[in-house]
Amino acid sequence: MKKVFLTMLVVCMAMHAAAVELPKQGFGLQVGWAQPILRLNSPTSKDTLSNTVKLKGFKIGVVYDASFAAGFGSSIGINYTFGASNGGWNKENASQILPYPQSRLFITYHQVELFVDWQYKFEVAKETYLMLYTGPTLQCGVGFTMRKDTRALDPSTLEEYVIPGDRYSAYNTDQQDQSLKRFNVTWGVGAGFQYKRYFLRGGYDFGLINPYKSRDFTTGNHTRGRYDQWNIKLGVYLWYQD
Repeated sequence: MKKVFLTMLVVCMAMHAAAVELPKQGFGLQVGWAQPILRLNSPTSKDTLSNTVKLKGFKIGVVYDASFAAGFGSSIGINYTFGASNGGWNKENASQILPYPQSRLFITYHQVELFVDWQYKFEVAKETYLMLYTGPTLQCGVGFTMRKDTRALDPSTLEEYVIPGDRYSAYNTDQQDQSLKRFNVTWGVGAGFQYKRYFLRGGYDFGLINPYKSRDFTTGNHTRGRYDQWNIKLGVYLWYQD
């Protein structure tokens, strides 16, 4: 009986120790707003950002969250991000005197992201936390299409008419400043709030590599830029262990 009792005691202690070592963890879904930002450096000065394309869209994904010790932990997951931009009408050439012709660029963007964040949670009340996080994200572009429309004025009727442009992929073009790499790496920083199973996170991702693969036709220099992103995500843990 003593041996059985001691064996059961050891097993119970081991189970308790294992339980103590288990982290606070959860698996859930998140959805939110995203603003991918594609920056382009000036052809004449590689240190000057002369052109910025801001896309508006949304983000949806799955996330696994774990806190190991004293609030420190990690968050990993996969997101799908969509962005689009329908720019306003502008003159074909800034130096032209007449207002026509005009052009407008329409962009759609699809992306899959794998992110790994290190985080720290402050417990401000029972089951209520504030958090700070930072970490890298590997982005894979699934689709980046552009269409350039032209608007002109009919001299006989003085009515505007639009000539739709051809749609093409930025991953398969050799045009200057429009040829992009599919893969990008960013580093994000952000803050968030969690109450029980619900959480809110928001932050900014800084591009770490040059997304352009084409060269400037006039200087021969490699086109340079950066791909950043604003994002806000609202989520819920479908399974959560406290």
